[in-house]
Amino acid sequence: MKLNRQDLEKISAGTLADYARRAQQYRDGTQDHDVSQNIAELLRHIEGAPPFRILDLGCGPGRDLRALKALGHEPVGLEGLPEFTAMARAASGCEVLEQDFLALELPPASFDGIFANASLFHVPVQELPRVLGELRAALKPRGVLFCSNPRGRNEEGWSRGRYGAFLDWETWKTFATGAGFTGLHHYYRPAGLPREEQPWLASSWRA
Repeated sequence: MKLNRQDLEKISAGTLADYARRAQQYRDGTQDHDVSQNIAELLRHIEGAPPFRILDLGCGPGRDLRALKALGHEPVGLEGLPEFTAMARAASGCEVLEQDFLALELPPASFDGIFANASLFHVPVQELPRVLGELRAALKPRGVLFCSNPRGRNEEGWSRGRYGAFLDWETWKTFATGAGFTGLHHYYRPAGLPREEQPWLASSWRA
């Protein structure tokens, strides 16, 4: 069934409302998560000399903004939840854009890299081509998109108060290449575990 504008607004509002109910709990529960493997994956593919201007898409309370800034880069956050936006600004001292993933207003050709860690899976499948195209347009020529999403068997819908699309590698690859990206590398997380115990699919892409 095709989602109309009202459906999409309900998806965004409902998902953000669930995060809002648990904002402090979410910050406390994720602030020590180690995503250094993912940050390194993004940075190793960016061409040119640092510092790099990086968009942290769905930056949440600001953990990865702090990490990118500590590495000497120039991160900019993007977050749809006002509570997280305030937390991220306070925690990192970085610019944080308050925008809905489904209503992005990004400057063209402005970022060396986009770090979309545990965020793009909230975009309904029918909107993925448009959103991925907007992200590609926001990257500088040959810029890099990194994304990490919980994988599945191409299911989509509400789960524990949030909307998500849980795609397998072949489906995600089809969407990314369809938006004009060239694949660089993909892997599953956490590292070192059997595949059935690796719920996260990570991938990097060249614009």
